[in-house]
Amino acid sequence: MGIESSDTAVRIYELLRQVPAGKVTTYGALAKAAGIPKASRLVGAIMRGNPYAPRVPCHRVVKSDGAIGGYSGSADENIRKKVAMLESEGVRVRDGKVVDFGKVFFDDFASE
Repeated sequence: MGIESSDTAVRIYELLRQVPAGKVTTYGALAKAAGIPKASRLVGAIMRGNPYAPRVPCHRVVKSDGAIGGYSGSADENIRKKVAMLESEGVRVRDGKVVDFGKVFFDDFASE
């Protein structure tokens, strides 16, 4: 069993599906919502292996400062794809960061 199919990953995917189009969240916010607040890097590893994209919208996860971060790895073409996906949902990106990050940030996760 890989990290992307662990119980923790399944919980992270469930939380991430709550982030609506036009909003973004962070690796840290997902970790906190999952009850593992110091596990931002683990969330990043889970996002890299997400086999359910875009149904589980890992493109909506950014760094805590609003920087885009990677998408399916950090290749430039993948990051451009992530930016295009965000922009198609109404999230503006400039110089590798989400514009008006505070306005589009989502952390209102419902616990199950």
